Amino acid sequence: MQDFPPEIRAYSARDAAAPDTRSPRHFLWWVVRLEGTLALVGVGIALVWMLPQVLGPWLVGHAIDDGIVAGDSGATLQWVLALLVVTVLGGLSGTVYHTVIVREWLVALYGTTKLVTRKTLQLGHVLPRRTPTGEVLSVAGSDSDQFGGFMEIVTRAFSELIAFLCVAAIVISISPTMGLLVLLSAPLLVLVGSPLLRPMQRWQGIERSRNSELTSMATDIVGGLRILRGIGGEDTFGGNYARQSQRVRQSGVSAGAWQAAVEGVGVLLSGGFVVALMWVGVREVVQARLSVGELVSVLGYGLFLIQPMRTFVEFAQKMTRSVVAARKAIAVLEQRPPWIEPVEAATLPVGAPITDDASGLVVRPGRLTMVVTGVPDDSAALADRLGRYLPEEQDAQVSLELPEEMKGRGARRERARRLIARAEQAVRDEERARRAWGVRVGDVDLAAVPLDEVRSRILVSDTKPHVFAGTLRSAIDPHRRLSREGAEAVLWAASAEDVFDAVPGGWAGELDERGRGLSGGQRQRLVLARALAADPEVLVLVEPTSAVDAHTEARIAERLGSAREGRTTVVMTASPLLLHHADEVVLLQDGLVTAHGTHADLLAGNAAYRSVVVRGEEAATVDRPEQDASPPEAHRTMTRPAPQEVL
Repeated sequence: MQDFPPEIRAYSARDAAAPDTRSPRHFLWWVVRLEGTLALVGVGIALVWMLPQVLGPWLVGHAIDDGIVAGDSGATLQWVLALLVVTVLGGLSGTVYHTVIVREWLVALYGTTKLVTRKTLQLGHVLPRRTPTGEVLSVAGSDSDQFGGFMEIVTRAFSELIAFLCVAAIVISISPTMGLLVLLSAPLLVLVGSPLLRPMQRWQGIERSRNSELTSMATDIVGGLRILRGIGGEDTFGGNYARQSQRVRQSGVSAGAWQAAVEGVGVLLSGGFVVALMWVGVREVVQARLSVGELVSVLGYGLFLIQPMRTFVEFAQKMTRSVVAARKAIAVLEQRPPWIEPVEAATLPVGAPITDDASGLVVRPGRLTMVVTGVPDDSAALADRLGRYLPEEQDAQVSLELPEEMKGRGARRERARRLIARAEQAVRDEERARRAWGVRVGDVDLAAVPLDEVRSRILVSDTKPHVFAGTLRSAIDPHRRLSREGAEAVLWAASAEDVFDAVPGGWAGELDERGRGLSGGQRQRLVLARALAADPEVLVLVEPTSAVDAHTEARIAERLGSAREGRTTVVMTASPLLLHHADEVVLLQDGLVTAHGTHADLLAGNAAYRSVVVRGEEAATVDRPEQDASPPEAHRTMTRPAPQEVL
């Protein structure tokens, strides 16, 4: 079977194989369809596995009536051998059934995990703005496991439903009265247990929401552990985490109480069913309407039917949990990317000026332009616009509050709310597709260009870049485009030679996740080297030297221009060391360009510019970390014995 690992193509370019997020039950049906023929194979093997339970009592009854009671040893042996064959067949198929069920579980589990991963890649940096991190982790982790359990119980419940109907038919052929009792047992169980399912679903939803909030808190605490220790906040955040843990525990206890009530009803009704079946059977034997062998068969079926009845109860429980999990998964998966592809794609011209309508900035091609502002958010917003990096949308995260349908106000209202929200989103998407972005390269607005082309031509390196675990080579040149000489050149341009020396093994040395073994300044210079290695047509750098000392910054300032010679480079900075080497400097005030020229001219003739730059210079002398200071002689040549020196 070529079904594992599952092939997930959702959210890829020009692909319609996305999950059905219209409702939780539609999504669960999509999970079933993800299994393909594996689900049908599982049901078939499960039916073979249950042959001893379905045919066993019938064979035993015939062995008693046709063999033992009639005194026919040959008939007895015949029925016993038939029972042996059925039992062996069921035992062998049980092993195969277990293998298929585990496979179904893994396909659903990892299929959901890959689905969330693809959605994360599709939304990128937008996802944390919309959805708490703990929510995404819970969907990829615990909820995906719920979907695996859902597939297991669906396969088992469906096969046992078929077995239940077969047994009912056999019992009806033996005794219509007892057969009717068998057929009524399952609907009675559903009728009595249904009122308990809604409160159980409600508390399971509360537990799920509180648990995802707890996961988010844990993620935040781990991410900011160093800061928490620095300000003495461990006790405060630890206390908050402990209180949230107790809330999760309380909701889990409440959900468990309702689950126990559902299971208790199942046990009570199944036990009562067996007693009623035995009482009716004995009366039938007394009245000579039932033989001894038939009574044994019916009682055997009565004991067997306890299993499917309990399975139906378990199905109701897992279905409830799966609906809760599907609702949370939909909240993540139904989000649309904010970038709308143009209907008629245009191509960015080469060597054309870049104009930002919102600020009035004009970046001339092939020059090193630096933007100065006293408000860092303004320069960050400008960088976002230049790279078509982030649309103007509210930071609306997915609420962890329970939806209306879980508060007892009806599923119709929730479905109507979702339909209205999707219709409104479609209108917003259409309006955004027609609206210009406001940044033009030549005469072409970025909104008219496919996003992949914008990303390949314009690179934005912001103030919070990521360093992933892997070799130093992969951190600087993930696409393996550079030769050794090229990699050394970008390290030199970023003044990051000491990073090479700090990593044991040189180019083949391993970096920890987020570059934990490096200082803040080393990480920043490593990211700058990675941006230079990409060698984009347009490079936008946001505060690329904010974490380095003055000596290192001076070297970067001297080398950056030559490294980017002939290509368009925009740097957001207020550092005089960098501004001194700019081809053109632009002053941004209240988000608008108010002056431009060389650093020397603006410093001499513009008081507003002078106040921002002088303030930045004073901040640099006070705030720059001394631990990153390293004199020029500390930068040794990057020489390593083979094979580590090979890229």
